[in-house]
Amino acid sequence: MRHQTKQEDLNKAFNALLKKEKFCSQSEIVLALLEAGFENINQSKVSRMLTKFGAIRTRNAKMETVYCLPATPGVPNTSSPLKNLVSDIDFNDSVIVIRTSPGAAQLIARLLDSLGKKDGILGTIAGDDTIFVTPTNKFPIRKLYEAILYLFDSGLHLF
Repeated sequence: MRHQTKQEDLNKAFNALLKKEKFCSQSEIVLALLEAGFENINQSKVSRMLTKFGAIRTRNAKMETVYCLPATPGVPNTSSPLKNLVSDIDFNDSVIVIRTSPGAAQLIARLLDSLGKKDGILGTIAGDDTIFVTPTNKFPIRKLYEAILYLFDSGLHLF
């Protein structure tokens, strides 16, 4: 059985502290880690850890600005199954909207753009976690919606 390293213990403690959503400053996090028995902890190390884990500042239930971990998974990597990156697909009379994990929208939009007009996709616009897909003129939007659903449900077997 493998024993955890000091760095792994520090990472686990750091994540546990941020989940409490009560630390308003990096110096408070430094003090909490020192009190937990970790040595050689300073503001610059905490700053690097905040960046590494994608921590953000937000308001907690008491309306205090605190550090916390994002609720959604981080940036996708090459081993992420594409269907796991898509959280919702919906449409109206003119556009299909795809919601993704943060950072995944441009990857998925590029895939859809590569299919092109022959498969009914006029084009896409992607932000960080949202994609707008516009169908070609003669392609029924419901048919394109169903094809996109199939694409992600089937594990990427193209139309």
